[in-house]
Amino acid sequence: MSDDAAVETMTVAREAVCRAQALQVHAVARLCKIRGHTRWVADEVALELSLSKQAAAGLVGVAEVLTTRLPKLLAAMENGEVDLRTAGKVCEVTATLSDEQAREVDDRIAGRLAGKDSEKVRRIARDAVCAVDPDGYAERSKKRRKDRRVELIHADEGMAALWVHLPAEIASAIYAKVDGIARKLKTKGEDRTLDQLRADVLADLALGKHEGLPGVLAQVYVHVPIDAALGITNTGCELSGHGPIAGDIAREIMRDPNSVWRKVTCDPVSGAVLDVGRTRYRPPAALDEFVRVRDRECLAPGCRRPAQRSDVDHHRDYRRGKNGRTSKSNLNCLCRRHHRLKVRHEALVYRMEVKDLRRLAVAAVG
Repeated sequence: MSDDAAVETMTVAREAVCRAQALQVHAVARLCKIRGHTRWVADEVALELSLSKQAAAGLVGVAEVLTTRLPKLLAAMENGEVDLRTAGKVCEVTATLSDEQAREVDDRIAGRLAGKDSEKVRRIARDAVCAVDPDGYAERSKKRRKDRRVELIHADEGMAALWVHLPAEIASAIYAKVDGIARKLKTKGEDRTLDQLRADVLADLALGKHEGLPGVLAQVYVHVPIDAALGITNTGCELSGHGPIAGDIAREIMRDPNSVWRKVTCDPVSGAVLDVGRTRYRPPAALDEFVRVRDRECLAPGCRRPAQRSDVDHHRDYRRGKNGRTSKSNLNCLCRRHHRLKVRHEALVYRMEVKDLRRLAVAAVG
């Protein structure tokens, strides 16, 4: 089997899996209806499908949501475009909506999910929820901030996980500072991996053994439209690496005396970045900043690494002459891992082009 045949086979197999899962969803929903939607249906499903009671209950819940609230999403499964795991993420995102609002989200995302990974689909659905129910989304965001907490989860062989639930902008700032220090410590003589360095830096900072390094800032990017900044609307605000945030939260970040803001001129219709206030291989500082502001995140499917911690890469190789020029139309952001992957695997580059990952002048907002 050649590489092209292998790719084609795994693609066809995935489509078959999606269609089979859609058939299973219909069957589970039908069984629920026949049994009168009793709580015992999950037990029966668990027995027949060799699932845990929790997994079976989740499948029953997703089946009922897909067949009643999200029929177009179910149709996408039947077309081989979306699998059950991805559909489940949309069900989670829309769980707080009314049936009418959920169907409106279903209409908004219909036809946009083919070729998207599960996390990208979740983001598309979340953006639709923000558009359909902006006030509800803002209210829920405020309430969720009260859920911040720290948990210690013991693991095997002398290890444990420290899990912290924080507002997105605070968690992003902490990670940015830890990552920045770790990268400065990653010298030629350092044998620890970046993951190990991040863990050690975080532990040292929390225990007071490390005071940080000069020039390393806890920096995050928040995009706020002028009307939201003035309090006229509460939509359109976005935290890089996370997604949409409520207008009230964005304005709270703006009022922080340590926040630094800059003007970014955008097209009023498309939202494309036109200017950030100011032809060689390495882009000048202004062009580098422009591309990072425009792209916001690594463009690889499913990757959420913010653009300010990614590489600015030539989409068409610089050595290709005119087509490889250093310009905003030929530059985009890829994290270091996906940048290296692109350089090493030309076949992957071709498939990336086919999936239209390149965003030229228009910032990806949905």
